[in-house]
Amino acid sequence: ARDSLRLEAGLCLYGHDMDTTTTPIEASLLWAISKVRRADGTRAGGFPGADTVFAQQQAGVARKRVGLLPQERTPVREGAQIVDQAGKVVGEVCSGGFGPTLGAPVAMGYVDTEHAALDTALFAVVRGKQVALKVSKMPFVAQRYYRG
Repeated sequence: ARDSLRLEAGLCLYGHDMDTTTTPIEASLLWAISKVRRADGTRAGGFPGADTVFAQQQAGVARKRVGLLPQERTPVREGAQIVDQAGKVVGEVCSGGFGPTLGAPVAMGYVDTEHAALDTALFAVVRGKQVALKVSKMPFVAQRYYRG
């Protein structure tokens, strides 16, 4: 249950969706850096990797974590290659499974930045077969968190 819910919420699981080689910019986790510590904040920086994060904000990154919606019922799992229309590998799925709230499979993966735009048509290679994907916004299910 935890895994399907965190996947629907677009939340990362350490060791799968991010690790020590992943930056907050690549992982789409800029929200996790407090506003005062961001490049335009009143106390910019002061955290490990700040120079790298700020440089990536300016110059961009080669890959981005994106939401992926399989266009058929086939589940797309971690490790599946992501290919473009020509069959060129452009990324890899980092988490995938069935989203019970959506009633459909969902996945997250890292793709080359030029393939990260919403609604980009891609394919996951699952057991030698291409499964159509669409790059989607995250979270897949609207969050209903509240501060008490």
